[in-house]
Amino acid sequence: MKDAETITLYHGSKTGIRGSIAPISREHCDFGKGFYMGTDPIQPLTLICNYPQAKIYTLQVDLSGLKILDVQIGLDWALLVAFNRGKMEEAKGTKIYEHFRIMTYMYDMVIGYIANDRMFVVLDRFFHGEITDLALINSLSALKLEKQYVALTKKACGKIKILEEQVIAEKDREKLKAESEANRSKGIALAEEVCRRYRREGRFFDEILKAGE
Repeated sequence: MKDAETITLYHGSKTGIRGSIAPISREHCDFGKGFYMGTDPIQPLTLICNYPQAKIYTLQVDLSGLKILDVQIGLDWALLVAFNRGKMEEAKGTKIYEHFRIMTYMYDMVIGYIANDRMFVVLDRFFHGEITDLALINSLSALKLEKQYVALTKKACGKIKILEEQVIAEKDREKLKAESEANRSKGIALAEEVCRRYRREGRFFDEILKAGE
């Protein structure tokens, strides 16, 4: 459900939310430390399905008055994820490193696509120099990625209201585990296909970092 300024989103928690909503995810997430929410409940569910106390939250988010960065799918999105996952440390101090280090500064919220189970495999191969940027970008178009909204500041977190809290039953968690594994297998198959198709086209991750010095 969405209007001009209000949207319904979903958040998965391993043990449940305690206290006020805050931007306190682990450090190495796609867009840095924040409170992560998805447009599709299945995505956060697959991330927490291994935890017996997992809970899924339906949220109402008021976007009015927030400074929002909307990151479109493409190489910049992949490099921002690379930076926030600690994959750019060898380029520390360079122009490209600094560009992505400050990219989300001054924003309350980032909107960008989720590196889901399938995309994670392809991204990992890109970061490890197994596929080029052209292979990566072409694989992005083959996947139907959902969006995620990340509240980076206390101001943004204060605009989030919990509508519903739901415990995940064991039988549902087992189904989600199977779905997550199936998606990962699809990602491996896709990575193999794009590796073959674009073996000698485009630039590798280390070449992009060197060019950005």
